[in-house]
Amino acid sequence: MAAFWQQRGRRQENGGLGSVLDGLGSVFDVLLANARLVLGVSGAAVLAIATLAVKRLIDRATSPRDEEDPKAEQKTLEESWQDLALIKTTPKPPKKQRREDLSEPLLSPARPLVPDPRVCSAPLGAPRVKSSPLRCLTLQEKLLSHHNSRLAIPEIQVSLVPQLARSISTQLQNFLRSKCPELPFGRLFLSGALLDGLEVLAADHINLMLPVVLDAGLWSLIPGEETVVRNPQYWMIKRVDLGYFPRGNSPWDRFMVGRYLSSNVLNETLHKMLVASINWPAIGSLLGCVIHPVVASRELKLEVKHDQVELNITLFPVVEMEDKVLLAVPPEGLVENLWLESFYRAEVSKVKELDAGDSGARQRCLRILNGVCRSHPTLHKLGGSPVTHVILHLSATGSDWAEESLADRFQQVLEELVAYLEKGVLPSYFNPKINLFSELLEEQIDEMGFVLYKAMSEPELLLE
Repeated sequence: MAAFWQQRGRRQENGGLGSVLDGLGSVFDVLLANARLVLGVSGAAVLAIATLAVKRLIDRATSPRDEEDPKAEQKTLEESWQDLALIKTTPKPPKKQRREDLSEPLLSPARPLVPDPRVCSAPLGAPRVKSSPLRCLTLQEKLLSHHNSRLAIPEIQVSLVPQLARSISTQLQNFLRSKCPELPFGRLFLSGALLDGLEVLAADHINLMLPVVLDAGLWSLIPGEETVVRNPQYWMIKRVDLGYFPRGNSPWDRFMVGRYLSSNVLNETLHKMLVASINWPAIGSLLGCVIHPVVASRELKLEVKHDQVELNITLFPVVEMEDKVLLAVPPEGLVENLWLESFYRAEVSKVKELDAGDSGARQRCLRILNGVCRSHPTLHKLGGSPVTHVILHLSATGSDWAEESLADRFQQVLEELVAYLEKGVLPSYFNPKINLFSELLEEQIDEMGFVLYKAMSEPELLLE
């Protein structure tokens, strides 16, 4: 800096220009003196480099040129460009970020794509083949593709599961006849969506129905509205004419609680037999599978493991009286004498009858909806009976159920389900007094309604 001040003293003789330059130099000195406090270390360093370059330009502009050196002017210009380049290439200090800037998105300018000369997509002069535009599938096409590909059950399961279940049914029937010959059980039979062509995804469960044969002169049905639960979906089976036919005249009197046939007592008796009295390892060895009764379940359930399939079999005692089909499925709670009315047989029969009358696609729509409900954790309780009753209600309005209208009917079923969920009531097609949503919690109804409401605008999401 001493040399700089000596040159500055000699330039004062230049008059006005020297005074101006002297003023600029004073400003630079003040800035440099306070730069560290104001700009920080990095800012002060940048300012010092820029100031030094400007001072060099000033020195060359005010110092006398050597007339004898022809390269002096050229040298001065070269040094000036170097100094200017030094100023331009000096990195700018990072801008101090403000608090409000943190919430702004960081957007980088888009750079043009430069093709890589090393990659050659096609030889020069080769004719280009025009690619055909991709065609978006309609909802109708997506539904048909989903039904034919993703919902199909392996043929080995379709044939093996009923055969295996019938073999187990025969063994169970023989045991009951030898163990309880006094109880007039009817012949066991299979039931479920697999046998009716409505099963989807996997054939991993089937129902085994155990008929309980009652004497119509000793038993009568009490409607659910007259029971303590006031639920028309449940019934009670009452013992009558005890004055003329006292207790003991019916083989089912041993399962009575009060004057009513208890579904709970009958289930407990059968559960003990399934768990402790039947030699399932021997039966499984005979049939080439492993059979385990489910001990902790309230249901009468068997788990069957075969080399090619895993199967759950649920046993249901069933009473058929006065055109009613009643299952020994009491509601949770202290009530032990209630029997659940089942509409499954009537549902399937009605859907097939309607499809046969107009060549409709109700069964196909039902399979798709059952697949959606089964694969979605929130909607699994809507599958089966609730969806079937919605389809039956729509059929009663005269809707077109031809295969060409499958997409329209599918969306209409979704809309109807959302409407029923908003009300919290889905009346049974066969008995409007029965609310098929009565067993659902309010939180479950809200979650189902939300999922289906979103799917109304994009029903394809349910097929993923």
